[in-house]
Amino acid sequence: MKTFVKGFVSATAAIVLMAACTDQKPATTAELTVSGLDPEQFIDTINGKATALYTLTNANGMEVCITNFGGRVVSIMVPDREGNLKDVVLGYDNVQQYADRENSPSDYGASIGRYANRISKHSFTIGEETYELVPNDGDNCLHGGPTGWQYQVYDAEQVDGQTLKLTIVSPDGDNGFPGEVTAVTTYTLTDDNVLDITWEATTTKETVINQTNHCYFNLNGDPSRVGTNMVLCVNADNFTPSDIYYIPTGEIAPVEGTPFDFREPRALEEIINDTTFTQIKNAGGVDHNFCLNTYDMDTYRGDDSQVAASLYSPETGILLEVFTNEPGIQVYTGNFQGVGRDADILRKHGIKYPKHVSVCLESQKYPDSPHFAGENWPSANLKPGDTYFSHCAYKFSVK
Repeated sequence: MKTFVKGFVSATAAIVLMAACTDQKPATTAELTVSGLDPEQFIDTINGKATALYTLTNANGMEVCITNFGGRVVSIMVPDREGNLKDVVLGYDNVQQYADRENSPSDYGASIGRYANRISKHSFTIGEETYELVPNDGDNCLHGGPTGWQYQVYDAEQVDGQTLKLTIVSPDGDNGFPGEVTAVTTYTLTDDNVLDITWEATTTKETVINQTNHCYFNLNGDPSRVGTNMVLCVNADNFTPSDIYYIPTGEIAPVEGTPFDFREPRALEEIINDTTFTQIKNAGGVDHNFCLNTYDMDTYRGDDSQVAASLYSPETGILLEVFTNEPGIQVYTGNFQGVGRDADILRKHGIKYPKHVSVCLESQKYPDSPHFAGENWPSANLKPGDTYFSHCAYKFSVK
């Protein structure tokens, strides 16, 4: 299976952000979605703001359901090789479980902000100023802190049946981060079966920002079973090793000769339990940033017309290809799923998820970039007057 092919034209170029639309249309409460979700289960008020479920469809019958709580993708229905629609992402079937961090913690499908991944020692420095963040992962700040954007309600504007625009305004000092940031996430489902995601943001003070999507993909369409039969390919010659706390060491290491060499497609079951490799042993699987060959360190630009990574299910024939302008992609193999009390939590449609049931492919700046930014570690800083822009496209097809 050859996955690194050129010719995909970024759907971003085709997206025109339309003027504000007052006719917001969340999914009708009269019937279930194709994925079997009840939109009424997503109608609530959280943090004083209304939540709902929004549905995008395309000409091929593909369906994507998104809630404005955390900008979360709740379901993605795509056809398998037999033409049967499969839901290929993990999640819950009601907004209350998404919001219940005590009993059902997750980042399923979220639009992460302000800063995806970890910032070590919950602090960073810009110029002469050091900012203390709120720790929520030991001594580190993960995914923007304990009240990151995945736990906030976005303002939603359904532009049309294929585009949803979500906006959040994060105040100066939010979880310790400087600057009031206005951020817009736009989801567009195209007629060539691409879920195209763009993130844009501006700030009133220099800050750091690193957004991503946190979909957990199971292309088998059956999250009740382990998903290590899925075949992964990552267009990366190098990765960033991490310590036992998932913090990068600062090294950029070659994948060649390691279990992390996914430059040719490999089934995850071939490497997932290789504890002779310290990085797998420490993480309980893969939970690492890969340095994409699609990114040019000389110009600090990524080529989102090239495949950055792909995931394939030999069971269903569903192929997912990822395109991004970002320098890195975090590959996470669901190492904390089905472990301890997590094993008993009922998810979407009453299913319990086992360990290694899914794979996350998160486009991003390298982790902990405020402490390592330099020639080979792109900066995540955003200054007033500039606009942060990040693009990720998830393209689905059948092989």
